[in-house]
Amino acid sequence: MDKLKIAILFGGCSEEHSVSVKSAQEVAKNLDLEKYEPFYIGITKEGVWKLCSHPDVYWENSDCRSAILSPDRSVHGLLVLEQGQYKTIRLDVVLPVLHGKLGEDGAMQGLLELSGIPYAGCDVQSSALCMDKALAYIVARNAGIATPDFWTVIGNETIDADRLTYPVFVKPARSGSSFGISKVHRKEELLSAVETAKQYDSKVLIEEAVAGSEVGCALLGNDMDLIAGEVDQICLSHGFFRIHQENNPENGSENATVTVPADLSAETRLRIQETAKAIYRALGCRGLSRVDMFLKEDGKVVLNEVNTLPGMTAYSRYPRMMAASGLTLAEVVDRIVSLTLKGQKR
Repeated sequence: MDKLKIAILFGGCSEEHSVSVKSAQEVAKNLDLEKYEPFYIGITKEGVWKLCSHPDVYWENSDCRSAILSPDRSVHGLLVLEQGQYKTIRLDVVLPVLHGKLGEDGAMQGLLELSGIPYAGCDVQSSALCMDKALAYIVARNAGIATPDFWTVIGNETIDADRLTYPVFVKPARSGSSFGISKVHRKEELLSAVETAKQYDSKVLIEEAVAGSEVGCALLGNDMDLIAGEVDQICLSHGFFRIHQENNPENGSENATVTVPADLSAETRLRIQETAKAIYRALGCRGLSRVDMFLKEDGKVVLNEVNTLPGMTAYSRYPRMMAASGLTLAEVVDRIVSLTLKGQKR
C-alpha cells in the first residue's frame, strides 16, 4: 500500500510562531513513517514558505527549498523550486500545525479550500468564528451556553471605565497564548491595558473576571461522533495562565499547575465534557479543538475560548488530555487524518 503524502505546515507569521515549531517537532516524533510520507513546510515569520527535511530548531538555516502550496486544483499540492524550475508534488492531505493569525483564523483554511487538498481541522467559517472571541461568545450565547459578560473596543472607540466592575480581563479579540492580555484591577489601569492589547489586534475584548477555576476539554471528531479527552484543571498561585510565555515552558509554569484528569467528581467532569461538545457543535468545529472553560463554585460551566488548532508540544494540554484518555499522539494524528479523508469523501 502506498504511503499517504502528508504536508505538515508549521511556523507562520503570528506571535505564536515558536510554539508552532515546537508543535511540529512533536508531531514529527510521533508520525508513523510506515503509513506517511511527510513533507514539512515551514513558514518564516516574514511569510516565506520552505520545504525542509525536518522541523528542528534550525530548520530555516537547513537545506530548504522554496515551496508554494498551489491554489490550482489541478496541481493538488506543492510547487517546489529545483534548479530554477518548479516541480509538482501531489499531496493526499494537509495537517496544519499553525497557531494564531494567518494559520488558525481561516486564512490558511481558505487557501486550502482553493487548493482542493483535504486538510485537518475546522473550516474557514468556524476557524474565523472561534478566533474572534467576541463573535464566539455571541454565537455560544444564542445556543444557550454561558459566557462572561464582555465589551469590545474597535479602532479609536472609547469605553467608560466607570461602568465596569473590576477586575476585568483586557485581551486582543483575535490572538492566542495569552499574548497582549492584562488583568485590570482598577479603572486607572484600563487605558494602558487596551493599548497593550492593540499591539496584537485592532479589536479589543474586555470581559469580566469569572470567579472559578480554569478547566479544559480536548475534542476529536466530527458532527455527533465526538471523542472527549480527560478534563484538565489549572490551579493558579497568582496572576493568570500564560504557559507559552514562560522562559522554559517545558519545565512547567511559574504560577500554574495543570492537573489531568482534573481533581473533580466524575459527574462534574462529565458535565464539563458535555458542555465542551455543545460549544464545539454550536461553533461548527470539526476534526479537533480544545475548549477552555471556567468552572464556577456553584458548578456552572462558562466558555472561555476555543482553540481550533491547539498546541501539540511536549507540554501542551491537548495531547496530555488525550493521553490521559488512552490515546497517544500518534493515534491522535492517525484519527485526525482518517477523519479528514473520510470527510472529503462525503
